[in-house]
Amino acid sequence: MDAVHASGTATVQEVVERLGEMEARDSVRVTLAILEKKGHLRHRRDGNRNVYYPAVPRSVAQRSAMQHLASTFFDGSASRAILAFLDQSAHRLTREELDEIARRIEERGGKR
Repeated sequence: MDAVHASGTATVQEVVERLGEMEARDSVRVTLAILEKKGHLRHRRDGNRNVYYPAVPRSVAQRSAMQHLASTFFDGSASRAILAFLDQSAHRLTREELDEIARRIEERGGKR
């Protein structure tokens, strides 16, 4: 998905090149077909190849991925998912990023 969202459209060959794994061509083709079947991608024909493009905006895909992640690994708990992410990335966050996180938490403090 990321490879397709990055440029707006992509063929199987373009995704394979972005991944840098030429031997993964068949896996990429199958994965793109699955993503299309699930409604994440669409395609149009260009000669003898499919050109894939996102079926939903990146922001919608991000929300869906985050909900799936929280549901799958954190029993649906957003706070546990956030804490796990912070534990993994805290040493890489800038002061500005930490301030932004704190500001967003403060804004949502009264919203449940």
